[in-house]
Amino acid sequence: MTQTTHTATPTPTVPGTQQSIIVLGSGIAGLASSLALSRDGHTVTVLDRDAPPPATSADEAFTQWNRKGVGHVRHSHAFLAVLYQLLRDSYPDLLQRLLDAGCRELTFEDGLPATLRDTYQPSPDDLDLTILTSRRTTLEFVIRGYVAELPNVTLETGVRVRDLVVDTMTTPPTVTGVMAETDTKPLSPRHADIVIDATGRTSQVPTWLAKEGIVPTEETEPCGILYFTRHYRLKPGCDEPSRGIVPGAGDLGYLKYGVFPADNGCFSITLAVPEIETGLRMAMVDPAKFDAACLSLPGIADWVSPDRSDPASKVLGMGKLASRWRSFIATDDEGKQRALVTNFFAIGDAAIRTNPLYGRGCSCAFVEAHALAETLQANSDPQQRAIIYADRLEQAIRPYYDSMVKQDKSSMRQAERGVSGIKSTSLKGRLMASFAEDAITPAVRGSTPLLREAMKGFHMLEPPMDWLQRPANILRILWMWVRPKATKKHLYPPKLGPERDEMHLRLNANPATA
Repeated sequence: MTQTTHTATPTPTVPGTQQSIIVLGSGIAGLASSLALSRDGHTVTVLDRDAPPPATSADEAFTQWNRKGVGHVRHSHAFLAVLYQLLRDSYPDLLQRLLDAGCRELTFEDGLPATLRDTYQPSPDDLDLTILTSRRTTLEFVIRGYVAELPNVTLETGVRVRDLVVDTMTTPPTVTGVMAETDTKPLSPRHADIVIDATGRTSQVPTWLAKEGIVPTEETEPCGILYFTRHYRLKPGCDEPSRGIVPGAGDLGYLKYGVFPADNGCFSITLAVPEIETGLRMAMVDPAKFDAACLSLPGIADWVSPDRSDPASKVLGMGKLASRWRSFIATDDEGKQRALVTNFFAIGDAAIRTNPLYGRGCSCAFVEAHALAETLQANSDPQQRAIIYADRLEQAIRPYYDSMVKQDKSSMRQAERGVSGIKSTSLKGRLMASFAEDAITPAVRGSTPLLREAMKGFHMLEPPMDWLQRPANILRILWMWVRPKATKKHLYPPKLGPERDEMHLRLNANPATA
């Protein structure tokens, strides 16, 4: 077991509110919890089963750090503006460390479509739409080093937590600690005032609680896609390609793609394939076919040109993706809420798991961690804390979760139509498609103010559909809808890539396989 302790002055907090907290897991959710809770004066102990990073740099973290508990650690990541703002406003010294390590700020202007670049007029609010990009290992490596220096945080590695300690004599039951062991210490209890589960999507905690009759409510929906990611590094003396007309991210129906600029001359490309596209799924695991697919997409072909970059990883796959909302609150027929367990909270994928396509996992973890810190400061009653925390998550994350599930279902229907060749014949379906393709898309591509509005929802700065409910925005979009196509043809997106059958032909994949 490796243990790190700290001696710097703790952050002042309200007298009498400090509590001992055990955090299970030191991924992004565990680190975010440590940041948010330690600055309120709580004593935080982070228990992680994995070894510490055998690294002194971002590159070593990427190549050497074995994160068994975080299977998606080497997939593409970009960190939304809501997370960037939390770092900028609450942890400016940490943000500077990230930038010093090579993490990058991509601004609202950096993401403008070609149709708006020549007319763009900056606004001070555009700074709030900045995102942070890097390899996930770099972000985690730097944040972990920062957390390890906090005065009231202890980070222990090589600790295997086998169970929770639960007092079932209380109503509701109360978590009072964990049962843990190391290579040198036998299984024994570790007590704390509060236990936080930040062990991710494979958390064993629900199984442990179920033995005590504590069963959370769960909503689960399939994402309908598989992820394939490959990392690259720019050759010495080569720069990233200049922005062209075709964007670096797009949706062809049978394939979603995105390029993710990262730190220190690195970038990654993710190709997301519908589960129903079996032929493409089988092709993408082949590095040569993965690269061939990238070279056929105008928005990313220049990135992977052999003259510009070299592969820096194999093709990494990720499947069995599902969205899940787990709650430890029960609601009776009259709408009254009660906690199923107290002094226990789940954060990150252990609580709310999202489709990585939307890039919200890390951002949600930080939002949840700060929601918990605010909850603990606002109320001292264990049952009320559980209910208040759950309510905060409903307010802060539920709109994005529901919107995501709805979009995933729509994408799955689109993929099914692509395989079957059967197009939607319903009037409602045709109207919805026209509204998206002939109204919303060209309107956003033709108006910087409207794009700003849309990006606020994308970046979790306001509910995702609020911008579509404002009268001025609706009028802009409806006006675009009724305009003749000839007058707005320059606002339609360019061709993003080959048609489905052509892509299958290029990759020698069977288009009929489903």
